[in-house]
Amino acid sequence: MTTDESVRLRPVQPGDLPRMYDLQLDPESNRMAVTIPRTREAFDSHWAKILTGPGITAWVVLVGEELVGTISCFPMDGQDHVGYWIDRAYWGMGIASKALHLLLLEVTKRPLVAAAASFGARASRARNSSSALSPGGSMRRLAASASPARFSVASPAS
Repeated sequence: MTTDESVRLRPVQPGDLPRMYDLQLDPESNRMAVTIPRTREAFDSHWAKILTGPGITAWVVLVGEELVGTISCFPMDGQDHVGYWIDRAYWGMGIASKALHLLLLEVTKRPLVAAAASFGARASRARNSSSALSPGGSMRRLAASASPARFSVASPAS
């Protein structure tokens, strides 16, 4: 188990890419996220664009000094999106929620759109009611029946 204080973000560095590549190969994570892992060549090309591209902010998620995932903010289809990937060994510990909370403190633009994979009704209620999802704004579900679900973080009312 981890404590909130041990979760932190830092910008992605080129030396992080081998660990990040390995994370995205996990079959269960890909099933849940409805994704297909990239080949090494495609992964390296994708991250070369991210690390040099404007408008994309990418961090690694650390627990202590261990890299356990990534979280990013990026433009897509005319909207700013948030995406994250957490090592399956760290699921269920609140790390993704804490990472999202930290990202929302850093990224001030709103609205942000995020997709959340389904874990079942109980976990979805807990995830959706988490305070980490709404600092500086409110969370609004965009597609009632979408899997994964899409949410938008809006600015708070004045």
